[in-house]
Amino acid sequence: MNRILPIIVTVLTILIIGGGGFFILNALSPKPEQVEEPPAGLSVFAEPIVRDNLQFNVNVQGEVKPQREIIVAPQIAGRISYVSPDFIDGGIIQRGQVLVRLEADDYELGVVRARSLVASAEQRLAREKAEAEIAVQDLIDLGIDNPSPLARREPQMADAEAALESAKAQLAEAELALRRTAVFAPFTGRVREGSVDIGQFASPGQSLGQIFATDIVEVILPLNDDEMGQLGLPLAFAETTSLKGPEVIFAAKVGGVDREWRGRVTRTAAAINPRTRLINVIAELPDPFGEGADDGAPMAPGLFVEASIQGRMIESVLVSPRGALRSGSRVYVGEPEEGTLRIFEVEPVHSTPDGAWFRSDEVEPGMLAITSPIQAGFDGMSITVLEKMPDGTIKTHTPKNSTEDGALADASETEPASLATGEGE
Repeated sequence: MNRILPIIVTVLTILIIGGGGFFILNALSPKPEQVEEPPAGLSVFAEPIVRDNLQFNVNVQGEVKPQREIIVAPQIAGRISYVSPDFIDGGIIQRGQVLVRLEADDYELGVVRARSLVASAEQRLAREKAEAEIAVQDLIDLGIDNPSPLARREPQMADAEAALESAKAQLAEAELALRRTAVFAPFTGRVREGSVDIGQFASPGQSLGQIFATDIVEVILPLNDDEMGQLGLPLAFAETTSLKGPEVIFAAKVGGVDREWRGRVTRTAAAINPRTRLINVIAELPDPFGEGADDGAPMAPGLFVEASIQGRMIESVLVSPRGALRSGSRVYVGEPEEGTLRIFEVEPVHSTPDGAWFRSDEVEPGMLAITSPIQAGFDGMSITVLEKMPDGTIKTHTPKNSTEDGALADASETEPASLATGEGE
């Protein structure tokens, strides 16, 4: 027992000295510096917001129609004795040109008979005038002071005058029927359809063909209320010399070639179509077969055209990608230096697949609008902004608080733009 006790004391002494030295060394050694590294933010794509003017353009389709088009029909009956060589499909006609002539023999005889009736009535009236003068003289010679109208032959005179007027009316009617044996073109234009030939018997009102004027063609363009607002047009609008309608560019393929014609909106309908709830806007093109043609190609009736109408302009509005406008009136903006998300309420003006136009007192041009989808985004959310550059590359913005000593790391990484994903929420 006496031999074991010194050994135990020695071991305990060694353990006490070793443990104390360990704790002393651990207390005196420098502690390692602890750096709290923030978690990496969600990587999102962004594009800069710019300020620009918003020019509205409304695109719609319609069919070309002549402003004036009529059916050629005689007002009297008769056999056709002449048809103009221009009165054929596609023929060019001039105002006042004779298109069709009917046989006039019967109507010429009617004029002769009417003239003879006029001559007889004039003779009768002259005789009644002479007899009335004689009757008045006889009454004076007899000393009759208050003779009756019949004694003065006044009723006979009135009857003769009425007969003369009737004969003249019959003559005018016969001459009018004779003039109507020729059917004239009321305007300069083209023949859409001619369906008559010499020897054919025509009845009053029978269709002999169809013609249209070539001075103006028009296109009826149905628009909704929003599109009317973009054009700045009210119901029942009518163009005047001081108030011109918006310009319209018509486009169609003719003969395998893309053609364009320039016209204007001249009026709008005064009522809304009860079936479609749309408003008809009428655009016109003057002289479609002449100066209004595109390199000789006319905007002919029946052609189906695309119409682009230039609307009103809104100056100095902010523009961002369409995907940056969320929930109708919010824009997500990335703060590249802070690495945070900011959410702004804006006043939307217009949006298309090409972009969103809005107004805001807080958003400024140059801010980066986020286009990537973000689930449950909130103001101050940690993000890493990947900016799409004009040359197609991607610029990565590293936030300040993710660099050593709090220094801002310049955007140093670029990647092809094809890495971008998502256009909106």
